[in-house]
Parts: sequence; structure tokens; C-alpha cells
Amino acid sequence: MNDGRVVSNFIAQALRGEPITIYGEGNQARSFCYVSHLINGLTSIFFTESIHQLINIGNPKPITTRELASEIIRLTNSKSKIVFLPLPSDNPRDHEPDISKVIEILDWELKISREEGLKRTIEDAQRQLNAK
Repeated sequence: MNDGRVVSNFIAQALRGEPITIYGEGNQARSFCYVSHLINGLTSIFFTESIHQLINIGNPKPITTRELASEIIRLTNSKSKIVFLPLPSDNPRDHEPDISKVIEILDWELKISREEGLKRTIEDAQRQLNAK
């Protein structure tokens, strides 16, 4: 937690009841894929000898950072408020992978929804906070 990544930071802030900090207006789109599902896709690509091209893996359904913050507040039942800070000039605008090749070649698809992945991550974060 507090590692500079948006999901873990938002969850930690929400669980602690702190304001959730968003840089800019929160319109930047991000795409999230649960780690075990991502590893499964990477492993499948690694062990398929016939693949000799660039392939994206990820979630093709982006969410804005403002929507993500609201979803995490809802899932944690937090009373945190969202605060907006200036957007750093080097902040990427949008992330949305084109996963058409991995679907075509490996029949890979998302099996863990963003909400389910967030619930699992929130449970883990809660355990970490309770252990302190």
C-alpha cells in the first residue's frame, strides 16, 4: 500500500477514511486486469511456440480514475471524499489495450471482472491494515 499505484493508493485511503486524491479532473482512463489472470495469459503466450508477434493482454474496458475512486469508495463502504490535485505534466492520458490478437490466437478472455479483482484486493489490503 502507498506504493504510488492508483488502485492500492485509493484502497488504502478509502480503508483509512482519508480523502482519495485524484490528479487532474479524473478523466484519465485506465485499464485494470487482476494479476493472476494476467499471469495466466502471459504463461499461455510464453508456451505457445507459434506466436512471433506483439500481443497485448489486459482489460479492454477502461475506467476513469474518478469512476475507479467512486467504485472503491462503494466497495469499501468508505466515507472518504474525493479531492483533486493538479495533474502532473507527464501523466499519461489513457490506457486501453487492444486484445484482439490474444483472443484470436489463444481464445483468451477476461475471467475476473474489475469489481471482483477489486474486492479481492480490498480484502488483502484490509488484512494488511489489521495486521499492523
